[in-house]
Amino acid sequence: MSTIEPTVVAREGARAETYPTIVVAGEARERGRSYGQQTGDRIAIGISGYERALSHYAGWRWARVRQEALRFLDPIGARFPRYIEEMRGLAEGAQVEFEDILALNVRTEIMFAGQVRTAEGHAVPAECTSIGALPEATGSHTLIAQNWDWFEHCFETVVVVQHEASDGLRFASVVEAGLLAKTGLNEMGLGICTNALVSNLDIGEPGIPYHVMLRAFMDCRTPSDAIAVASREARSSSANYLIGHGDGVLVDLESEPGGPHQLHLQLPDENGVLVHTNHFLTQDVGPRDLSVWSMPDSPVRLDRVQRSLRARPGPFTRGTAGAALSDHGNFPSAICCHPDLMEAPVERGATIVSVIMDLDERRLWVADGNPCAAPYRERDLSTLFTE
Repeated sequence: MSTIEPTVVAREGARAETYPTIVVAGEARERGRSYGQQTGDRIAIGISGYERALSHYAGWRWARVRQEALRFLDPIGARFPRYIEEMRGLAEGAQVEFEDILALNVRTEIMFAGQVRTAEGHAVPAECTSIGALPEATGSHTLIAQNWDWFEHCFETVVVVQHEASDGLRFASVVEAGLLAKTGLNEMGLGICTNALVSNLDIGEPGIPYHVMLRAFMDCRTPSDAIAVASREARSSSANYLIGHGDGVLVDLESEPGGPHQLHLQLPDENGVLVHTNHFLTQDVGPRDLSVWSMPDSPVRLDRVQRSLRARPGPFTRGTAGAALSDHGNFPSAICCHPDLMEAPVERGATIVSVIMDLDERRLWVADGNPCAAPYRERDLSTLFTE
């Protein structure tokens, strides 16, 4: 069988900066307020960026987006009232309206529901590539990694947030300012990578939004706890969650809106490796899967990363992950994604950040922009995870 080596030369247009790290502590409202105070400028950029994007993809002005976001308030508050408090504190600290913060945290539901409703065929910016490797693949620890690809304005919004919660677990998340959580790991050695998915069930029905679900996973001690949380909640968005643990556990949850019957489990391959992009791998979804229509580069990225990992010499290392995530096959819509200048500015995307995590040692490396151009730098989590 022929193999494909990752192409790792840097390309023109790659952007990189050192994304800020902030620390928040205390009760939910206090944490949110501190988070908002430290990232208010980035939150303002995010609101402006999504005002443009959601007008384009959903056909709604920001006032309508804020109004629609309020439909999710009761479902979130009934199950996770402290997350509502975090968002209220965020709004106070950033000096924006609560509805603005809520809208940022339900932007996935609004955007993909808008696509399904209008069927106008606008492809969203290239999305995420996630990789996990168990000790039998690495020779030592459990590693997980991902590229997060999204709108260009997000180069100005990413932040690494260290949460020292008095009412939950300590965790670190690499996230857009104003969102509750995204990619990250917690003090128990549980880590999350994630990929957007789209099905014809994504119609914006209120439930637990994607980014609130990610925040809930940060309060889980084990992968089975995370599966239980996902199973018992009425989720409002399709999404993929690659969940690892320092105990040497790796599982993948593909979810559609709904309850436990809309969850589909994937496990590592015979080599202890798990890879996911932005389409359903289970056969159970069938014609409901609209992911490739929405993100047509997803199958190409999946094939490229699988082939490059099969071709790797020796154990899977952080270098292996970084090389795979720097691949430019199918450029510009590659694993390491660069803006496509043939697209309208509002539709252009790029790899905004690349993340590698060692779940045994609770360590985190971040490439601040395209990994072909930005080096992976370790973020110091020693204070956060001190016993």
